[in-house]
Parts: sequence; C-alpha cells; structure tokens
Amino acid sequence: MDLPQGVPPAQLLKVLILGAGNFGSCLADHLAEVDHTVYIWSREADVVEGLNKTHRNPKYLTDHTFLQSITAIGPEFPDAEILNHVDVILFAIPTQGLRETLVKVRAGLNSKEQLPLFIFVNKGIEVETQELPLEIIADTCGVDVARVATFVSGPSFAKEIVRRQPTTVSVASLSPEHAQRTSDLFHQPWFRCYTNPDPVGVELAGALKNVYAIASGIADGMGYENNTRADTGLITRSLAEMTRVGTSYGASPLTFLSLAGVGDLFLTCSSTTSRNFTVGRRLGQGEDLDYIIKTLGSVAEGVTTSKALHIILEKLEVKAPIAEGVYAVLYGGRSAKEMAGELMSLPPLSEIDLPVHISKPVRALMKKLGIKEGDLSPRASVLSTIGPD
Repeated sequence: MDLPQGVPPAQLLKVLILGAGNFGSCLADHLAEVDHTVYIWSREADVVEGLNKTHRNPKYLTDHTFLQSITAIGPEFPDAEILNHVDVILFAIPTQGLRETLVKVRAGLNSKEQLPLFIFVNKGIEVETQELPLEIIADTCGVDVARVATFVSGPSFAKEIVRRQPTTVSVASLSPEHAQRTSDLFHQPWFRCYTNPDPVGVELAGALKNVYAIASGIADGMGYENNTRADTGLITRSLAEMTRVGTSYGASPLTFLSLAGVGDLFLTCSSTTSRNFTVGRRLGQGEDLDYIIKTLGSVAEGVTTSKALHIILEKLEVKAPIAEGVYAVLYGGRSAKEMAGELMSLPPLSEIDLPVHISKPVRALMKKLGIKEGDLSPRASVLSTIGPD
C-alpha cells in the first residue's frame, strides 16, 4: 500500500522523549520524519552512542536505521537547560519508574505555569500505590498538570510504526485543547489520531489489556485454538471484564470499544510480537516465570499490572475471574492447567454485568482530579448512576 507523503505540520516543535525503548524510539523516528526537532534520552550509554554515531539502537528495533536528525542524550538525566528548551516532553518509560522521573522533570522546570505539553505512552498501574499514571501526575506535578496531560494508546506495534505501516491510536485528555494539540503533533497519513475525553478509561484499557494478553498467551501455549483464544471466547470475556473494571472507575463503557480498548486488546492478545502474549505463551508451555522475565529482553507491563489489579479488584469488589486467574498463575503458585480448569468450571454467568455505582476509592480519585459528571464522556457517562455511600 502506497501512502501519501508526510504532511508538513502547522508548527515545528522541539520534543524530548524520555525512554529509548521500542516505543520511544519509534515515535522519535516518526516525529523526526516530519522535521520536528527530536531529542531522545536513554539511561544506557551504548544506546546513546549507537543512535548518535550509527543511527541504530543496539537494543531495540535493531534492524532499523533511525533518522540522522535525532539527537540522543544521556545516560545522565536531562538537565534544566534541555527541559526548559523543549515544547513537548513525551514519557515512554515503564509505569513503575514514572513517579521518580516526574519528580526530576518537575524540579528541573523553571516555570510553574507555562509548562511543556506532557504526553504519556506508558501503559500500566503502579504496584505500590495501585495508581494510574493520571494519579501519579497529580501527586508529583499537581492536579492542574494532570488535567491537561495527554495519553496516547491503541493498537500500535513499534516495529510497524517505523516501517510506516498504517496505525490508528486514541489520544485522551481531560482537556480537549491538549488532546487536539497532541493529535496534531502525531497525525500523518500513516498514523491517524482520534481524540477521546476519557483518560481514565484509556489508561485502564491500556494497562488491563496486558494482563489479558498473558491469559491469551497461556491459552495458546497450552495448545488451545480459535474458539478458546483469539477469535471468540477468551478475548470477548476479557473485554467484558475490562469494561466492568473501567465503569467501576467512572469511565465510559464506550471507551472500551475504542482503539485504546478493543482495538489494542485484540492486537495484544493475538500476536507473538506482544511481550505480554509471549510471557503467557511460555508459561502455557511450562516455563518458569523468573526465567521468562530474565530472557525476555524487555519489560512486559502485564506481569506487574496483574499484581496491582489484584489489589484493585478487592477494593472495588469487582469480579474479574480471568484477571484473577492470571494473578494466581503468576504469583499464587497455580499451574496454567489448574486455572484453565477452574475458569471453565465456573457456573453460568450474566454476559453483561456492569456495576450500578462507583466505589468509594474511586470517588476519592475523582475528587482529587476534579472529575465531575460528564467529564469523561458527555454522551455515555455512567456517573449519573452513582448510588449512595
């Protein structure tokens, strides 16, 4: 498929990308393609040297030659001069390291009001606090910053983006203006962006689908075929669980039918390119989790997200048997075969079972972020169904 040439952006921006893994690297290449000034930080000296000297990343997307206009910096963290020089800071680091990174960024910025556009592409939940990135931003940078932060998520493998394969993503923020600014930054004929007013739902979908990708991989590794795994049962029921958790958080159920929801879920649950699917597949084939993680070569966010989700489900009092089954295999000493048998032996259940009210822990989150009824989805909010405490 021949795609049109790149469209020159209305404004050329200076972009700092924190994290030179698969996704950070591919987005650096994407933005440099249309002449934005791109800096990319890595904590690994050999990655910095490789990108600057040979325009290759020695650890990620190793077959790709990156554009010469990209400037790699590190391994020291970017100083105040570079932080205050750029228009955009894009966070492409694992969620478990996000809090520490945000503290450093906030300390280095001179202005407390005219901040760069903050964009987040990480997907996960902080294990220690069970907080979403939106909450971590509020804790470290303030609620005002969290309300204008933007989140990019959707079915988007890095190795296909660098080959300019057609890709579509959701861009979410509580601020429509900032969501549009991020969409304008990325949008090209090969990279289409769709704005979404529900960052809570988009973040949850992006985090939870990694857990369900592990489940799908386990099924594949055990030899189960289409009826069980990708084409019908497991992914469809995973989507139902994601939606149940999301609506308990006040997210719109329609968000889980978006690119960030069902789109990313189907991609991640049906491809060996997915790190989380690969973890599950190897578990299903009988390998030990510690050995899998040691030899994987990159972070599989679903492994840590499963631990945080287990605690969240207890707080929300929401049933998610597939997610709990993954947790039991990862951390409870249960075998994949045992959990598959237990899941298939559950009694008949209602297919559509959304919560009728938002739980107390999520009320606190909404109060902290200043989220009101209708903020997440003017047309499809479930906030009007809030019941009594």
